[in-house]
Amino acid sequence: MLDAFSRVVEQADRKGAYLSDDEINALSAMVSDSNKRLDTVNRLTANSSTIVANAYRALVAENAQVFNAGGACFHNRNQAACIRDMGFILRYVTYSVLAGDASVMDDRCLNGLRETYQALGTPGNVVASGIQKMKDAAIAIANNPNGITKGDCSSLMSEVAGYFDRAAAAVA
Repeated sequence: MLDAFSRVVEQADRKGAYLSDDEINALSAMVSDSNKRLDTVNRLTANSSTIVANAYRALVAENAQVFNAGGACFHNRNQAACIRDMGFILRYVTYSVLAGDASVMDDRCLNGLRETYQALGTPGNVVASGIQKMKDAAIAIANNPNGITKGDCSSLMSEVAGYFDRAAAAVA
């Protein structure tokens, strides 16, 4: 896992070059937005159970055939695993937001996840839908302007959405 700073340094070192003005400016912007980034991670972490539970409830309501008798997620252990996995994905999204980099999520969470769901007979599109529901809830919570660092968060919210989209694409 590389944070944004390590990644930029590693790339420059491979080229044997100094950091460019664009690279320094991008890192400087990340530092100036660090309080917003921390606010976002804190909000997602503090509301993680609500985000996961509400997304799971909506997913079950939308895909009853998967969760009812005969469905891939019918048994309690399968339902518990679904909730657990949604929580794992949300946790790795927060790591990615904090680091400004998705590599930790790719390496430790998403790598092989699609194959696991296929082996279990769990429809990837249903899992992806659950991730999208978490994304919607997470963005609404993280983008609430009350009690956080003031400023334009559109770029950060786009980044957060991108991590969820990446996770959804990995399982679909």
